[in-house]
Amino acid sequence: MTKVWAHRGASGYYPENTMSSFEEAVRQKADGIELDVHLSKDGYLVVCHDETLNRTTNGKGFIKQYDLYELKQLDAGSWFDKRFKGEKIPLLEEAIDLVKRSNMELNIEIKAGSIFYPGIEEKVLKMIDKYGIRSKVIISSFDHYSLVKIKNIDKDIKTGILYTEALYKPINYMKTTGANALHPNYITLTKDIVEEAHALGIDINTYTVNIEEHIRFIKAMNVNAIITNYPDLAKSILME
Repeated sequence: MTKVWAHRGASGYYPENTMSSFEEAVRQKADGIELDVHLSKDGYLVVCHDETLNRTTNGKGFIKQYDLYELKQLDAGSWFDKRFKGEKIPLLEEAIDLVKRSNMELNIEIKAGSIFYPGIEEKVLKMIDKYGIRSKVIISSFDHYSLVKIKNIDKDIKTGILYTEALYKPINYMKTTGANALHPNYITLTKDIVEEAHALGIDINTYTVNIEEHIRFIKAMNVNAIITNYPDLAKSILME
Protein backbone atom coordinates (compact mmCIF):
# COMPACT_ATOMS: atom_id res chain seq x y z
CA MET A 1 0.00 0.00 0.00
CA THR A 2 1.36 3.39 -0.98
CA LYS A 3 1.96 5.63 2.03
CA VAL A 4 0.96 9.27 2.34
CA TRP A 5 3.47 11.80 3.66
CA ALA A 6 2.20 15.26 4.49
CA HIS A 7 4.26 17.84 2.60
CA ARG A 8 5.40 20.47 5.11
CA GLY A 9 2.51 19.06 7.13
CA ALA A 10 -1.07 19.34 5.90
CA SER A 11 0.03 22.51 4.14
CA GLY A 12 -3.03 22.76 1.90
CA TYR A 13 -5.02 23.64 5.01
CA TYR A 14 -2.55 25.13 7.50
CA PRO A 15 0.57 27.31 7.21
CA GLU A 16 3.39 25.10 5.99
CA ASN A 17 6.10 23.79 8.31
CA THR A 18 4.30 24.84 11.49
CA MET A 19 3.21 22.72 14.42
CA SER A 20 -0.44 23.28 13.55
CA SER A 21 0.21 21.93 10.06
CA PHE A 22 1.98 18.89 11.50
CA GLU A 23 -0.80 18.32 14.03
CA GLU A 24 -3.39 18.46 11.24
CA ALA A 25 -1.39 15.82 9.36
CA VAL A 26 -1.72 13.61 12.44
CA ARG A 27 -5.48 14.21 12.56
CA GLN A 28 -5.76 13.35 8.86
CA LYS A 29 -3.96 10.09 9.59
CA ALA A 30 -1.02 10.73 7.29
CA ASP A 31 1.59 7.98 7.45
CA GLY A 32 4.42 10.47 7.70
CA ILE A 33 5.47 14.10 7.63
CA GLU A 34 7.92 15.80 5.28
CA LEU A 35 9.64 18.96 6.51
CA ASP A 36 12.64 21.20 5.80
CA VAL A 37 15.51 22.19 8.09
CA HIS A 38 17.93 25.11 8.31
CA LEU A 39 20.38 26.33 10.95
CA SER A 40 19.87 29.48 12.99
CA LYS A 41 22.74 31.87 13.67
CA ASP A 42 23.32 30.17 17.02
CA GLY A 43 23.23 26.65 15.59
CA TYR A 44 19.66 25.45 16.22
CA LEU A 45 17.84 23.24 13.71
CA VAL A 46 14.75 25.17 12.67
CA VAL A 47 11.94 24.13 10.35
CA CYS A 48 11.23 26.35 7.35
CA HIS A 49 11.23 25.80 3.60
CA ASP A 50 12.93 28.92 2.23
CA GLU A 51 16.39 30.05 3.27
CA THR A 52 14.84 33.50 3.79
CA LEU A 53 12.02 34.57 6.10
CA ASN A 54 10.25 36.85 3.67
CA ARG A 55 7.57 34.53 2.22
CA THR A 56 6.30 32.63 5.26
CA THR A 57 6.91 35.02 8.18
CA ASN A 58 6.78 38.72 8.99
CA GLY A 59 10.58 38.72 9.09
CA LYS A 60 13.10 39.67 6.42
CA GLY A 61 16.42 38.27 5.36
CA PHE A 62 18.18 34.94 5.78
CA ILE A 63 17.39 32.51 8.59
CA LYS A 64 21.10 32.13 9.29
CA GLN A 65 21.28 35.84 10.21
CA TYR A 66 19.01 35.36 13.26
CA ASP A 67 19.39 33.50 16.53
CA LEU A 68 16.67 31.22 17.86
CA TYR A 69 15.18 33.80 20.22
CA GLU A 70 14.77 36.28 17.36
CA LEU A 71 13.25 33.63 15.07
CA LYS A 72 10.75 32.62 17.75
CA GLN A 73 9.42 36.20 17.92
CA LEU A 74 8.25 36.02 14.30
CA ASP A 75 4.73 35.32 13.07
CA ALA A 76 4.79 32.29 10.75
CA GLY A 77 1.03 32.01 10.26
CA SER A 78 -0.58 35.30 9.20
CA TRP A 79 0.79 35.10 5.64
CA PHE A 80 -1.45 32.05 5.14
CA ASP A 81 -4.54 33.33 6.94
CA LYS A 82 -5.11 35.80 9.77
CA ARG A 83 -6.61 32.92 11.78
CA PHE A 84 -3.09 31.58 12.21
CA LYS A 85 -1.55 34.76 13.57
CA GLY A 86 1.06 33.91 16.18
CA GLU A 87 2.21 30.60 14.71
CA LYS A 88 5.90 30.12 15.41
CA ILE A 89 8.77 28.67 13.42
CA PRO A 90 9.28 25.24 15.00
CA LEU A 91 12.47 23.60 16.09
CA LEU A 92 13.17 20.27 14.42
CA GLU A 93 13.14 18.84 17.94
CA GLU A 94 9.52 19.94 18.45
CA ALA A 95 8.46 18.26 15.22
CA ILE A 96 10.35 15.06 16.01
CA ASP A 97 8.68 14.87 19.42
CA LEU A 98 5.24 15.03 17.77
CA VAL A 99 6.18 12.48 15.14
CA LYS A 100 7.52 10.07 17.73
CA ARG A 101 4.42 10.35 19.91
CA SER A 102 2.24 9.77 16.84
CA ASN A 103 4.33 6.81 15.62
CA MET A 104 4.68 8.38 12.17
CA GLU A 105 7.47 8.36 9.61
CA LEU A 106 9.56 11.46 9.04
CA ASN A 107 11.20 12.79 5.90
CA ILE A 108 13.75 15.45 6.86
CA GLU A 109 14.87 17.55 3.92
CA ILE A 110 18.19 19.26 4.52
CA LYS A 111 18.17 22.66 2.85
CA ALA A 112 21.66 22.98 1.51
CA GLY A 113 23.35 23.71 -1.78
CA SER A 114 22.16 27.27 -2.36
CA ILE A 115 23.28 28.14 1.16
CA PHE A 116 25.97 26.61 3.38
CA TYR A 117 25.26 25.42 6.92
CA PRO A 118 28.45 24.01 8.45
CA GLY A 119 27.72 20.90 10.51
CA ILE A 120 24.02 20.64 9.71
CA GLU A 121 24.33 16.96 8.77
CA GLU A 122 25.93 16.02 12.10
CA LYS A 123 23.30 18.00 14.03
CA VAL A 124 20.42 16.30 12.23
CA LEU A 125 21.86 12.84 12.89
CA LYS A 126 22.39 13.62 16.58
CA MET A 127 18.80 14.81 16.91
CA ILE A 128 17.48 11.64 15.26
CA ASP A 129 19.45 9.48 17.66
CA LYS A 130 18.48 11.61 20.67
CA TYR A 131 14.87 10.59 20.05
CA GLY A 132 15.65 7.04 18.91
CA ILE A 133 13.66 7.28 15.68
CA ARG A 134 16.17 6.30 13.00
CA SER A 135 14.00 3.39 11.81
CA LYS A 136 11.25 5.91 11.02
CA VAL A 137 13.42 8.55 9.30
CA ILE A 138 14.69 9.22 5.79
CA ILE A 139 16.87 12.24 5.02
CA SER A 140 16.49 13.85 1.61
CA SER A 141 18.07 16.81 -0.15
CA PHE A 142 18.52 18.45 -3.53
CA ASP A 143 22.14 18.85 -2.44
CA HIS A 144 23.45 15.37 -3.16
CA TYR A 145 26.85 16.27 -1.73
CA SER A 146 25.06 16.68 1.61
CA LEU A 147 23.55 13.20 1.25
CA VAL A 148 26.97 11.70 0.52
CA LYS A 149 28.29 13.45 3.63
CA ILE A 150 25.42 11.94 5.65
CA LYS A 151 26.35 8.46 4.41
CA ASN A 152 30.02 9.03 5.17
CA ILE A 153 29.09 9.87 8.76
CA ASP A 154 26.47 7.13 9.16
CA LYS A 155 26.16 4.51 6.43
CA ASP A 156 23.02 3.00 7.98
CA ILE A 157 20.76 6.06 7.91
CA LYS A 158 18.29 6.08 5.01
CA THR A 159 18.68 8.82 2.41
CA GLY A 160 16.75 9.82 -0.69
CA ILE A 161 17.88 11.95 -3.62
CA LEU A 162 15.53 14.77 -4.54
CA TYR A 163 15.34 15.89 -8.14
CA THR A 164 13.04 18.10 -10.20
CA GLU A 165 13.91 17.29 -13.81
CA ALA A 166 14.13 13.86 -15.40
CA LEU A 167 17.47 12.19 -14.70
CA TYR A 168 19.14 9.84 -17.17
CA LYS A 169 19.25 6.40 -15.56
CA PRO A 170 18.34 7.76 -12.11
CA ILE A 171 18.89 4.44 -10.35
CA ASN A 172 22.47 4.21 -11.65
CA TYR A 173 23.09 7.76 -10.50
CA MET A 174 21.47 7.15 -7.12
CA LYS A 175 23.87 4.30 -6.45
CA THR A 176 26.86 6.66 -6.84
CA THR A 177 25.59 8.62 -3.81
CA GLY A 178 24.94 5.58 -1.65
CA ALA A 179 21.30 6.67 -1.27
CA ASN A 180 18.44 4.26 -0.55
CA ALA A 181 15.56 5.95 -2.36
CA LEU A 182 14.54 8.20 -5.21
CA HIS A 183 12.50 11.31 -4.38
CA PRO A 184 11.50 12.52 -7.85
CA ASN A 185 9.10 15.16 -9.03
CA TYR A 186 6.11 13.01 -9.95
CA ILE A 187 6.03 14.30 -13.53
CA THR A 188 9.36 12.55 -14.22
CA LEU A 189 8.10 9.10 -13.22
CA THR A 190 7.63 6.25 -15.64
CA LYS A 191 6.40 2.72 -15.02
CA ASP A 192 9.78 1.35 -16.14
CA ILE A 193 11.66 3.35 -13.50
CA VAL A 194 9.28 2.26 -10.75
CA GLU A 195 9.45 -1.40 -11.75
CA GLU A 196 13.26 -1.35 -11.99
CA ALA A 197 13.53 0.34 -8.59
CA HIS A 198 11.22 -2.15 -6.90
CA ALA A 199 13.02 -5.10 -8.47
CA LEU A 200 16.19 -3.78 -6.78
CA GLY A 201 14.52 -3.05 -3.45
CA ILE A 202 14.72 0.72 -3.95
CA ASP A 203 11.92 2.95 -2.65
CA ILE A 204 10.33 5.72 -4.69
CA ASN A 205 8.77 8.57 -2.69
CA THR A 206 7.41 11.17 -5.07
CA TYR A 207 6.42 14.83 -4.64
CA THR A 208 4.26 17.03 -4.68
CA VAL A 209 1.05 15.28 -5.74
CA ASN A 210 -1.97 17.44 -4.96
CA ILE A 211 -4.56 17.08 -7.72
CA GLU A 212 -6.98 14.15 -7.78
CA GLU A 213 -6.12 13.02 -11.31
CA HIS A 214 -2.40 13.18 -10.53
CA ILE A 215 -2.89 11.17 -7.35
CA ARG A 216 -4.74 8.52 -9.37
CA PHE A 217 -1.93 8.48 -11.93
CA ILE A 218 0.67 7.95 -9.21
CA LYS A 219 -1.53 5.39 -7.43
CA ALA A 220 -1.35 3.25 -10.58
CA MET A 221 2.45 3.47 -10.42
CA ASN A 222 2.48 1.74 -7.01
CA VAL A 223 5.18 3.99 -5.53
CA ASN A 224 6.18 3.68 -1.88
CA ALA A 225 5.02 7.12 -0.76
CA ILE A 226 3.13 10.10 -2.13
CA ILE A 227 4.18 13.46 -0.70
CA THR A 228 1.18 15.80 -0.76
CA ASN A 229 -0.26 18.99 0.72
CA TYR A 230 -3.62 17.21 1.06
CA PRO A 231 -3.09 13.95 2.95
CA ASP A 232 -6.82 13.38 3.48
CA LEU A 233 -7.49 13.52 -0.27
CA ALA A 234 -4.59 11.20 -1.08
CA LYS A 235 -5.63 8.74 1.65
CA SER A 236 -9.20 8.58 0.39
CA ILE A 237 -8.12 7.91 -3.22
CA LEU A 238 -5.54 5.31 -2.24
CA MET A 239 -8.10 3.47 -0.13
CA GLU A 240 -10.68 3.18 -2.93
